Amino acid sequence: MKFKTIEWKRDSVRILDQRRLPHEVVYLHCRDTSSVAKAIRTLAVRGAPAIGVAAAMGIAMGARTLSSLRPEVFRKKLEEVCEEMKQTRPTAVNLFWAVERMERLIRGGRALGPPGLAKELEREALRIYREDVDINRRIGRHGRGLIRNGAGVLTHCNAGALATAGHGTALGVLFSAWAAGKRFKVFVDETRPLLQGARLTAWELVQAKIPATVITDNMAGWLMKKGKVDLVLVGADRIARNGDTANKIGTYGLAVLAKYHHIPLYVVAPTSTVDLALKRGEDIPIEERAGEEVTHFMGKRVTPGKV
Repeated sequence: MKFKTIEWKRDSVRILDQRRLPHEVVYLHCRDTSSVAKAIRTLAVRGAPAIGVAAAMGIAMGARTLSSLRPEVFRKKLEEVCEEMKQTRPTAVNLFWAVERMERLIRGGRALGPPGLAKELEREALRIYREDVDINRRIGRHGRGLIRNGAGVLTHCNAGALATAGHGTALGVLFSAWAAGKRFKVFVDETRPLLQGARLTAWELVQAKIPATVITDNMAGWLMKKGKVDLVLVGADRIARNGDTANKIGTYGLAVLAKYHHIPLYVVAPTSTVDLALKRGEDIPIEERAGEEVTHFMGKRVTPGKV
């Protein structure tokens, strides 16, 4: 990929603003913790692995900003920073996994002064970033065997390089298969209400020169009936201990359709998305977003005012 979803810079966390895609490629330069938290909360950066990386970098940025404070004040403020990150998005467990890694370092680094601990937190955030890229590439190598030449692959939402530190999970499988010489076609669910498929997944596939067709979400069953879909690949926000999975709204409908049409559906995710503390899917906290995302589109109301 010629773009980077998120990068650590000396004075900022550089984030590709996904709200502006596909028409504009604009980067945010987040110079404090609150601006990173806002980028996560408002979906400027999104995707479970990517927001975990962003949260870790936001904490590291906060530690750098606070490092001139007295040790006891520094630690108290850092606890507030970690809590701010946890409040941004409730469903994606990668966020909490990354914050907990940073918190363990904070608890274990009491012998370090604020500048030393700030440096260690920066190193840990960069480790989380590099690990994610490596894991996604390994996922791609493991999964590319699922794709045969001439296959029709259906995706939902965005689980590509934009949703991770790089390469992607579900889309990473497709990128790896394409690089290995496989040739296939991708059907991209538009993914209402914010069109992460039509805006983001389609944009990534165009960058990679992989043939893609955007479909409305309610076309998927018809395509399956017509024999156009050979498998479905989706990402995940959280996976419970029994395998129950939370992902973008609409994934459940695809799973039911795929089962009815005898089409395999694969959930593609790193182990950081698995939450062993939760026994089943009903225990996963589900994010409920503003109703305006449905009643409005691109800033304009599309429903009657009293709806």
